[in-house]
Amino acid sequence: MGLKVIGAGFGRTGTLSLKFALERLGFDKCYHMMEIPSVPHHIEMWRAAAAGKAVDWETLFSGYQAAVDWPSCNFWQQQLKVFPDAKVILTRRDAEQWYDSVMQTIWLSSEQGRVDLADTEQHGAVESHTRDRIKMVYEVIWDGVFGMRMENKQHVVNCFERHNQEVINSVPRGKLLIIEPGDGWAPLCDFLKVDVPETDYPRINSKEDFQKRFLSTAEAGSESH
Repeated sequence: MGLKVIGAGFGRTGTLSLKFALERLGFDKCYHMMEIPSVPHHIEMWRAAAAGKAVDWETLFSGYQAAVDWPSCNFWQQQLKVFPDAKVILTRRDAEQWYDSVMQTIWLSSEQGRVDLADTEQHGAVESHTRDRIKMVYEVIWDGVFGMRMENKQHVVNCFERHNQEVINSVPRGKLLIIEPGDGWAPLCDFLKVDVPETDYPRINSKEDFQKRFLSTAEAGSESH
């Protein structure tokens, strides 16, 4: 099958909404970070990619028509070489708002996950794929993209803007769509040459929604100790 759509935008730019939108349009399934727990055998492939090793992208994306979000967005160039007919979508938003969203959601969750992992390892065995998934997230994202300098706002924003500009400069005209939260169905459907659905464009995983889930999970975890 092979990928038909390659998402090059970083996480927290509307990637989960785009995943559901693409699947609604028939590009099913769409790969996203949320897929990882259901495909733990992919973790080592992503860690290999982060280390600069060759990855069999056709095998990794077997059964998927699209891929968005981390970890895949880091490797959009390699994917485009393997799937040259795919179209590229760059999701982006105001850089400072993006940084604030990252720091209050996925970075916070990752750091808490690392603390919880250390605590669990002290009191008993940890499933290897849980440990490896946390390592993968740091190797691919926090260290791999940002050099573990997440508290340095200007550095992180520069990485974000540099990545976006590289995508814009590199993808041939006609193969790239740039969308931002709130753009809705029209530009996406026009780009992909599909009909506009009658349902509203998905709006999923807002900062507030993420924080509610995070707090709920944290409270449940504290009650179990």
